[in-house]
Amino acid sequence: MTRNGQRLLMLIDDDPAQRRQVASIAARAGWRSIFANDGEMALAMFGTQDGMQLDAILLDAESAANGDVPAVGEATDPAPLIAQLRGYRPQLPILLLASEASVAQAVGAMRAGATDYLTKPLAPQRLLSALEAAVAGSVTGELRPLTEKIPAMLEFDEIVGSAPEFRAALAIAAKAARARVPVLIEGESGVGKEVVAEAIHNASPRAKSPRLTVNCAAIAANLIESELFGHEPGAFAGAFERRNGSFVMADGGTLFLDEVDHLSLDAQAQLLRVLHTGEVLPMGARHPREVDVRVVAATNKRLLDEVAAGRFREDLYYRLNAVTVTIPPLRHRSGDIPALARHLLARIAGQPGLRQLGITDDALALLVDYDWPGNVRQLQNALFRAAVLCEGDALTRADFPQLAALGTRPTTRSTIAPPTLGPSGGVTLFNPDGNMRPLEEIEADVIRLAIGHYRGRMTEVARRLGIGRSTLYRKLSELGIDSAA
Repeated sequence: MTRNGQRLLMLIDDDPAQRRQVASIAARAGWRSIFANDGEMALAMFGTQDGMQLDAILLDAESAANGDVPAVGEATDPAPLIAQLRGYRPQLPILLLASEASVAQAVGAMRAGATDYLTKPLAPQRLLSALEAAVAGSVTGELRPLTEKIPAMLEFDEIVGSAPEFRAALAIAAKAARARVPVLIEGESGVGKEVVAEAIHNASPRAKSPRLTVNCAAIAANLIESELFGHEPGAFAGAFERRNGSFVMADGGTLFLDEVDHLSLDAQAQLLRVLHTGEVLPMGARHPREVDVRVVAATNKRLLDEVAAGRFREDLYYRLNAVTVTIPPLRHRSGDIPALARHLLARIAGQPGLRQLGITDDALALLVDYDWPGNVRQLQNALFRAAVLCEGDALTRADFPQLAALGTRPTTRSTIAPPTLGPSGGVTLFNPDGNMRPLEEIEADVIRLAIGHYRGRMTEVARRLGIGRSTLYRKLSELGIDSAA
């Protein structure tokens, strides 16, 4: 860090345009940037006054070559340079910037000492998050573009988790999949909203039709309407040819709008019109085009609060939440972590350069005790990093040094998880004051758990509970339970 309190970033890159972009983005968070054309120049700069005060390095993979660095085929292998930089500055965070997310390249880079892996085009918030995580020693944002390339869990039957609140949410989602109405998925970042959206699509009559994803937060406000609805030539400066928007490309299928709360009010008005009329009017077009698209939207905020603040249209909110699925955070279902960790490790093992690994009980205990503010995504990132660097046949507590250093947060968990029945946290028997809950409430929870576990198949629910189907429906009515929950 420089004397004036600014953090100092070295960018190893010979592209002037990218240098300007990175310096501009980093400056927003108070970083000052210096530049090196290649690895040889970067090593020489280590001896300068600025070089002694560096807080992080961002290495463009295409600029990694110098006289000592071999190339792999036509592509430069950045791992030798990373190892060389790490040899001079063992504690300095090194972030690798590559043209595309390559698991094999990232595995080699991480084993050589890279801290994180970013892909082009470089999203400003992604860079700032990576820099912050690097200097803080955090694992929350690591490797996100890479781990998201690991195939998602596509079917409801493949989604791991037995906590009642989670299974109830999946039961609602599974039932909604068969309908034509929009679905709103709420939950914190990283809980798996896109996984649930994909499962909804694959369980719907539209399963063989397209499913497109638009991250509304990742697209500039002045481009989002073109992305969603398309445009005609001349609709705005730079619009030289016709573009079909996501609604047209998803015709007959499903469009997943992630972080829908980031839409501008103008884009919200256009989206409301499409939902109401089933017609898309591209920018600059005179005539609308009819489309048949099922919209699944997701947000990590409470949309009603956004409505109250005037940032989200109330009429659009009620259009989108015909069915609402609320995914609980991972800290509310810690009993699912061991099975989820093993499942994710099995998927990670299928990636290039990685292998099947076990995980010890002490490592699982560490994972269960951690609060996971980044939820399932953070868990997958931590497992991926540990798997890359693991030299044994099973992950141990020592393979998660960042988590061990951060420690656990028992106060949070104790306020959320009172004593439960069963190893997976099945049904809560006690109130927070230590007294038993009423039998009627416990019975209602058991029925909800069964409905979620058997995914709304009421005949199976009745059979497993040992009661008749008519008795089950009578209890649903008496206890005020919706059959979808």
